[in-house]
Order: sequence, then structure tokens, then C-alpha cells
Amino acid sequence: MPRRTKIAAFGVALLLAGGVTAGTTAASATGGQREAAALTGTAKLYRSAGDDITFTFDARLAAEDTADPMKATGTFSFSHYRGDWGAWAKAEVDCLVTGGSVAVVSGVITDSDLPGAEGKRVGVTVHDLGRHDRLGYSWATTGSPAQMPKDLPKCVSSAPFEKVRKGTGDFTVVPWQPRL
Repeated sequence: MPRRTKIAAFGVALLLAGGVTAGTTAASATGGQREAAALTGTAKLYRSAGDDITFTFDARLAAEDTADPMKATGTFSFSHYRGDWGAWAKAEVDCLVTGGSVAVVSGVITDSDLPGAEGKRVGVTVHDLGRHDRLGYSWATTGSPAQMPKDLPKCVSSAPFEKVRKGTGDFTVVPWQPRL
């Protein structure tokens, strides 16, 4: 078997066995404590119709939990308004997986003014491209977080198809650097 194939197969086996460990980690803003992964920041999405859509993330995976992305902590929130219509929601993080400049975070909605949203798990994908970030969300095909199935698995979302509106903020992804 070629070396590249062996390395890829070994990496997949490690992930399946839950044996991912962190190499270099990023320092958090809390006094130099290290993190295995993180997704932070706030930005508005671009919509040509003028919708006001904002996402905010503070999701972190501690270095000692690097082998278990379901031990991630933090919150994320989002809102969507257009004219006199709209809603907001806040979710408690239950999973964070990052790779390179892409992060997938999921959480259960703990507070919202959208009827039927509380208690639903939602997922969001962020592609950190500097000033041109992109974002996707698990309810892209259902139309609303309130219409998400109750049994959505952790760390599930869609491709990052939405664009961040220029000058409205930025997301930062701190990637895992597992040893293979």
C-alpha cells in the first residue's frame, strides 16, 4: 500500500477509535490557557433583499478534551430580521469539530422568541476566509430552526453557502492539529 494511503487509513482509524489528540493548540483569551479548537466572532450575513442576519460564536474545546469534540463548551446565537418580521435564538454548544479554516458547531436552543425552537438541536458551519467568511446552517433545507428534527446528530450542518456582509465582523476558527 502506498505511504499516502497508509497515512490516510491510519488517520481514519484513529478518528473512528476516538483517539485524536492535539498537537499544537491555540491560546485562549483567558490568561494563556490552551485550547484544542475554537470558533469565535460575530458577523452579519449578506442578503441582497436587506435581511438583517447576525451570527455570534463563542465555542471552545479544551486541550484536555481534544479527543472528544462533544465536550466542547460555550454558546452561539443568531437572529434574522426583515422589516417587522424576525426572530432570535441562543444555543448551548454540544459539539465542535474544526479542520483547517472550517468549523462545524452544534448546540441545543435554550432561549428563543421563535415558537417551537427551544429544545431543538441546530448546527452551523463556518469557513474562516479572513474578510470573506462563509457560513451554512442545518435548517437551510427546512427553512426554520423550529422545523429541525429532534434527533439531529451532534456536529451536523450544511455547506457554508452564505457570505458574510463586508465590514460587519469576522469569524475565527482555531483548527485541531492532531498527531497522526
